[in-house]
Amino acid sequence: MPSSQHYHISKILNMIIHINPMSVLDIGTGFGKYGVLCREYLELWDGRHNYSQFLRRIDGVEVFGDYITPLHKFVYNNIYVNDIIEVLDKIEYRYDLVLLIDVLEHFEKDQGENLLRKILYMSDGVLISTPKNPSKQKDAFNNVYETHRSKWTKSDLSRFTSHLFVKDRVSPIAYLGNHENVRKLKKKLLLNEVVKIPGMSFAINRAARSIKKLHAL
Repeated sequence: MPSSQHYHISKILNMIIHINPMSVLDIGTGFGKYGVLCREYLELWDGRHNYSQFLRRIDGVEVFGDYITPLHKFVYNNIYVNDIIEVLDKIEYRYDLVLLIDVLEHFEKDQGENLLRKILYMSDGVLISTPKNPSKQKDAFNNVYETHRSKWTKSDLSRFTSHLFVKDRVSPIAYLGNHENVRKLKKKLLLNEVVKIPGMSFAINRAARSIKKLHAL
């Protein structure tokens, strides 16, 4: 479908916000949900209070042209309506982040592996979500590309490069990238969890103020 699971939206968006990319390639835009979420939370929450001037490059790839609406044309800088393999062979740009949300299962395993290698070559990292147990979906919305063709496990995804998985009961959610990017994201997500502990945010801020005072002496 031109949609994806709603269960994991907050987890995926939290990772995107902590990665804080200046450029995003959304593969398999479907309805355009993640393009909208990236544009909203990476632009409108950046403190500029500017609704008309977008600074981030958010591009989309959608093989099925009937899914494209005026919404896509507003949200995305560029929309490539073509097979993703052909698109990646032509794009001469390195993205900070590629989104592959509920997309991998629509490829045969060897095609999906080839796609991941290409993505990792032309980006700093890729955020993936794919169902643990894909349904026996054939074409949907008159789109043969909606057919489910493969199943992916944490083991399948973790062998490509450095990685970080977020717990989810429905889908493996993974960030794949170079070691340094993965390390930074782990640190940010861990700190995000720490400050949720009652009283911990106050304690961290108090410690930071004390350190600043010591440096001022």
